[in-house]
Amino acid sequence: MRAPRPAPSPGDGGTVRSVAFGADPLEVELLGKARQPRKPISRAQIETVVSRSVAGVGVVFALQALPVMIEQLQVRLPAVGVIGPVILAVALGFVVLATTFKVGIKTATGSVAMIYLLALMAWPFLMRDPEQVLDGVPWLWFLCTVATSCAAIAFPLFWAAGYTLAIPVLYGVLRVTPSGGGADGLLASLDAVYAMLLGLVVLIIIAMLRQAAAAVDAAQLNALDRYALAVRQHATESERVEVDSIVHDTVLATLLSAAGARNATAARLAAVMARNSLDRLEEAGSASVSDETVIPFEVLSRRIRDAAAAIASSFVVTEQDLGAATVPVHAAEALYSASVQAMVNSLEHAGTAGAAVARTLTMGPNARGGCTIEIADTGVGFDPALVPGERLGLRVSIQERVTSAGGSVVVRTGVGRGTRIVIDWPRSAGAADPLVGLVPPEELPLLPLADAAPTDAGPTA
Repeated sequence: MRAPRPAPSPGDGGTVRSVAFGADPLEVELLGKARQPRKPISRAQIETVVSRSVAGVGVVFALQALPVMIEQLQVRLPAVGVIGPVILAVALGFVVLATTFKVGIKTATGSVAMIYLLALMAWPFLMRDPEQVLDGVPWLWFLCTVATSCAAIAFPLFWAAGYTLAIPVLYGVLRVTPSGGGADGLLASLDAVYAMLLGLVVLIIIAMLRQAAAAVDAAQLNALDRYALAVRQHATESERVEVDSIVHDTVLATLLSAAGARNATAARLAAVMARNSLDRLEEAGSASVSDETVIPFEVLSRRIRDAAAAIASSFVVTEQDLGAATVPVHAAEALYSASVQAMVNSLEHAGTAGAAVARTLTMGPNARGGCTIEIADTGVGFDPALVPGERLGLRVSIQERVTSAGGSVVVRTGVGRGTRIVIDWPRSAGAADPLVGLVPPEELPLLPLADAAPTDAGPTA
């Protein structure tokens, strides 16, 4: 059992959700609608920023290479000289779309890297005259860093590093050939080293950002795990305190009843209370449900009706149309225990043995979407102001238990006027939490029982 808390009433705009028995209380207490630890977002944010940056830079560099590419079309083979740049441009367009919609980013960037590699290797074979010295640098030079950056995004670190080293080397080799401009070895080497260093810097930055983001995600998940453990420990401690309270309350009432048994009826009553106490303890030790778990009110009313039937003195039970009303489990336990205690109190204190006392039990829904339970008798009644402080039946077993579950208890009684205990769940928005509501005798309707004669009994506890 979990420490009870008031449930939201329909008028408060709250919702009551049914949660399967056996659900981890932590999932509801910490994580909401079957809540789970938040998904790591730092790595995803880094990937989005890096990929969009590469896509933007790629578009800029492509526009920079466009005039050079158009100028070099005259020395390239007619068909292939146009198809190659178009394919590479389409691949860059897919990168832009992929980074915009966050779909297929690695596939798009990987395709750019591979198309660029093929274009670089096929460059000499797509010239009109491979022996003619190209005027200037191949237009692929402007997209070298774009290709290595795309590889850094798409490929694992090892393969991305190999690609970043291989592409500048291939470009350096191409640069010294006639189709690459016929540059001397020193200039070609400088171009290759420059492209290699720039690509490695981009690769290192991306790798470091990914590593830092992964560390942040791991720290976040570790913090959530620690918090989850702390919440679970707190819930366990709260559950232990609640069970201890139930044990103290229920067992003490049972022992007091057994100690005061002077006849067979009282002994049977003590036995019923002991059996109920053992049932509650067994449920407290085995049940593992959350505060939001709900059960039909019909189930609760049946349990209360069975408890009334087990008590030696008969109760006239009236059940109104229960409809589809539901009650949280923790509230149902509180209402059940309080109702049983109220019936036990009526049996013990409403009149002496042999006195004619009418007892009624009425259960039904209320206007707030909850339930109302009323236990009444035509016994001797009592003065709440005279109830000793050590008597726990009314103050703890009934009022405090129901109030802690979000309900309210009103006791209408007077000496010689009978007793009526009204248990409402949930309590109305403007209702206070009085320990006992004492109603003047003139406002208390008597239960019809012509031959009921009040006797001088002790106060109901």
